[in-house]
Amino acid sequence: MSRIDKLIAEMCPNGVEHKTLGDVGKFVRGNGLQKKDLTESGIGAIHYGQVYTYYGIWTTETKSFVSPDLAKRLRMARHGDLVIATTSENDEDVCKAVAWLGKDDIAISGDAYIYSHSLDPKYVAYFIHSEQFHSQKARHITGTKVKRVSGENMEKFRIPVPPLEIQREIVKVLDGFTRLEAELEAELEAELEARRRQYQYYRDALLTFGERTDSDASKQASKQASKQG
Repeated sequence: MSRIDKLIAEMCPNGVEHKTLGDVGKFVRGNGLQKKDLTESGIGAIHYGQVYTYYGIWTTETKSFVSPDLAKRLRMARHGDLVIATTSENDEDVCKAVAWLGKDDIAISGDAYIYSHSLDPKYVAYFIHSEQFHSQKARHITGTKVKRVSGENMEKFRIPVPPLEIQREIVKVLDGFTRLEAELEAELEAELEARRRQYQYYRDALLTFGERTDSDASKQASKQASKQG
């Protein structure tokens, strides 16, 4: 039995309680922020399109910023809030979410919701990326070219709510898998790049049929001299 199983048996003898997202939090829609307003410095900001094109499960830094004057007129996400993109061109990306774990408040665009809640932020973010969430979301997507899900509908979605200790233990396990996935992707990318260079070398070498330019010969002689030194 895993540690999580033991904790559930001890702390939830009658099973894990399920609640609606509306029961454990509140959705507030962003306002006023457009792509043209984004800058390279100022107050941190997340545009809804960046949620599914740039961010992962959580972040402590923003890619973009807005001017302090504009930020005063925008709705802001606080530490622990989720930023949820509720508009997309496809079913998969709509309702993608990122947990904001930075220290300062950040501005949020329209077509995104700020979800303030009483749960572990990463736990909620992982849940929103789960099949259990997607199956509920599918019933509430509207639109054809542009897909949308309203905050009113998301309030009805149900989420398992174990004690915080169990939520954090689940997050710890999922964070481990996320790190492993990132490491494997980096290794595969490095291997792919090495294979690409190897392919280019043999392609050029095999197709010259022994004919080399003076530049090639000079490079080869330089390599040989370097080895002998």
